[in-house]
Amino acid sequence: MEISGLPSRDASHQERTPIGNSRAEVAGRVREIIIEQLGVDAALAVDDASIVEDLGADSLELAQIVMMIEDEFDVEIPEEAADAITTVGTAIDFVVASTAKS
Repeated sequence: MEISGLPSRDASHQERTPIGNSRAEVAGRVREIIIEQLGVDAALAVDDASIVEDLGADSLELAQIVMMIEDEFDVEIPEEAADAITTVGTAIDFVVASTAKS
């Protein structure tokens, strides 16, 4: 069902559309990125899950996740901030704070 004024969620639509910056919307997409990149069960991608220790990411996968988040949300994550992204929740919080400034 399409609601007037909202973009349809056609799976074949490849163009990136603007994403809302509510914490729930950001959290959902950040979790999707992490789950997709690491191939982990969605139930494991909770806010306090360590991306390395709990979800098993290596340094290359963590760097890839950071780049995917930068691309998805059109934000730049400085190296110091990237080093501080250790949990699913810190990744979400960084994006929420960054997109709120835009």
